[in-house]
Amino acid sequence: MTSKITLITAACLLVSCTTVATKRPELKQQTRQAAPAKKAKGMAGMTSGKPPQQGATVQPVPSVAAPTDPLEALKALVNQSIQAPTKQEQDVYRLRAIEDVENRLNERQLEEVAGNSDYGFLRGHAMYRLGEKSLDERDLSRAKKYFSGVIDYLPGSDLAARSQDIISQLEAARNVSSKTVGVVLPLSGKNAPVGQRALRGLEMGLGLHVPGSGFKLAVMDSEGNPDSARRGVERLVKEDNVIAVVGSLLSKTAPAVAAKSDELGVPSIALSQRSGLTEIGPTVFRNSLTSEMQVRQLVRTAMDDMGMKKFAVLYPNDQYGVEFTNIFWDEVLARGGQITAIQTYSTKETDFRLVIQRLVGTYYGEGRQDEFNVRLKELKQSDKKRSARKDNTETVLPPITDFDAIFIPDSAKAMGQIAAMLAFNDVRGVKLMGTNLWNTPGVAKRAGNFANNLIFVDSMAPTAQEQSRFLAEYKNLYGETPSLIEVQAYDAGLILRQLIASGADSRESLARRLTDLKKFPGALGSLTMSSEREIERPVVSLTVEKGEIAPLRLRQ
Repeated sequence: MTSKITLITAACLLVSCTTVATKRPELKQQTRQAAPAKKAKGMAGMTSGKPPQQGATVQPVPSVAAPTDPLEALKALVNQSIQAPTKQEQDVYRLRAIEDVENRLNERQLEEVAGNSDYGFLRGHAMYRLGEKSLDERDLSRAKKYFSGVIDYLPGSDLAARSQDIISQLEAARNVSSKTVGVVLPLSGKNAPVGQRALRGLEMGLGLHVPGSGFKLAVMDSEGNPDSARRGVERLVKEDNVIAVVGSLLSKTAPAVAAKSDELGVPSIALSQRSGLTEIGPTVFRNSLTSEMQVRQLVRTAMDDMGMKKFAVLYPNDQYGVEFTNIFWDEVLARGGQITAIQTYSTKETDFRLVIQRLVGTYYGEGRQDEFNVRLKELKQSDKKRSARKDNTETVLPPITDFDAIFIPDSAKAMGQIAAMLAFNDVRGVKLMGTNLWNTPGVAKRAGNFANNLIFVDSMAPTAQEQSRFLAEYKNLYGETPSLIEVQAYDAGLILRQLIASGADSRESLARRLTDLKKFPGALGSLTMSSEREIERPVVSLTVEKGEIAPLRLRQ
């Protein structure tokens, strides 16, 4: 007997597992988030305008009939900022006028204010806004003209100081050392070992281990801090005149590197899996095995190659688990599949007994009461000595497994704990699907009874070591097998090296050549830039055979 399941939210507890979900809820990490900081404008990363000092008592502004024309209203505010009887009232009118210039005028109106002496001190503020707009449009010469105007009309002000800093960055951006590549990586702190591995790969990609390569690598330590990463990009551009920036690896620093590089018109290649990076700007590229690439290959293998249609999802309540689950859900539905059960768990969970019971419908008995009564009666008739203490949903009701596979976007360790509890709860005949986190030694032992029922994906397959010249060369140099981090950094360096050597000696031409990248021979196979400026790399489906990780071979 089957019963229906209600999905209230992605994190709700399930009564059972048989209702087909046709649309996923927007899964979110169930932790309290701080309010995001307001996005700053301009290359200096700051907003213009000066708030009233704390502690000041602001007198109410006398009510006046405001002109309907915003420019006439501005002129009135300028006059009131001069004629008001007290300094405090003058400041209030002044701040109101500045706020209108910053937030309420279109480009044509800003140009009118900037070019007309009737607007007095507001001319400098209008020029700053026009300078920001010019930067957004990549019109750097026009931006410089406006920021120079700010310095002339508002000398000694905060806006003038910011404008001077932007002009310095624009001038530095013109100087390019075509064979100098910058990199921002975490080279100190807890992530230093990962950063060092990426640095090795990048050096090999640029050919720095070969005498006479002609390339130079300028290195900045992000310290795992977005502000340090941002300053690192500025130094690479101002002091080293780099033609491109590679980095960062970490999700919290990658947006800072991408945004600052894009502001300065420098093409960057991110190595992070952080979502949305290439949306930051047109000069941002990425070379990483992303969540979308992995899920696409995983679902294609399960549905197209193996004929699966129904799936369950067990995901950790963190950024990684939520992101992968959302993408997986969408991909399954897009291919005509069904999500029949879903359950979340805490990242601190170590005992998955109740989690599994909720997933397979043996935790709550209300929805299966009739089935429970029938089965209990049958058990008592077959076992006269049965103890009543054993009579609960866990021991009486069989698990509902109306799915072909369970997707678990978590580590191999967590998968092993889940696999053990699945076996304990008599869940059999289903596959376990995972990400490249499972491509690690010992995964077969962790999976236990499910060792031969694993499906996961990665760019690194066991056979790659026999086919890749880079992997053999890296092992010869450093005495160890590289991971995907070194491979991706190597590919980034090799792409830049070959494009620059073939004539892309300016930042603009390099960005164009990166956009047009097609079938580039990388360390593990052909690389092609997608329309979203993501480098599409080979992804293979893996499993376990005879206790060892191996490419998935489909039975005929």
